[in-house]
Amino acid sequence: MNIRHATASDLPRMMEIYARAREFMARNGNERQWCATNWPPAWLVERDIENGQSYVCEHDGRIVGVFFFDHGKAIEPTYDAIENGAWIGDDDYGVVHRIASDGSVRGVGAFCINWAFEQCGHLRIDTHPDNAVMQNLLAKLGFTRCGIIHVQEDDDPRFAYEK
Repeated sequence: MNIRHATASDLPRMMEIYARAREFMARNGNERQWCATNWPPAWLVERDIENGQSYVCEHDGRIVGVFFFDHGKAIEPTYDAIENGAWIGDDDYGVVHRIASDGSVRGVGAFCINWAFEQCGHLRIDTHPDNAVMQNLLAKLGFTRCGIIHVQEDDDPRFAYEK
């Protein structure tokens, strides 16, 4: 597998993968995280591409996964307030958002998250309490659940993880 920056021409395939991810979430008891709001919207993915923060994972020349990645100091405003816990460190960190796979290749999520960790050595990520699949993956990859954060998109809390 290979990771590269997403381009504008990748947008239709990326949105197709997000649609498949919403279907997967709904089938696996996680209807509220992305399904209720048809998340993520195309305008946001377009902005991520323009800002160089959107990535695709390719396998045999075909896009099989997508995600947002950025790193720096205090780059995620929703991570400024954490409840029922605390972040492990307060130095520069990377963040992964909107990670999804088309389901055709096993291990895409782990590959993408490991790639992001290799870029910065300190990663934060959050997920919905109903997203057992992501929670299990993060535990398998050695992340620590640090507390609860809140996003602007909806009123549901998110479990916050760090490695």
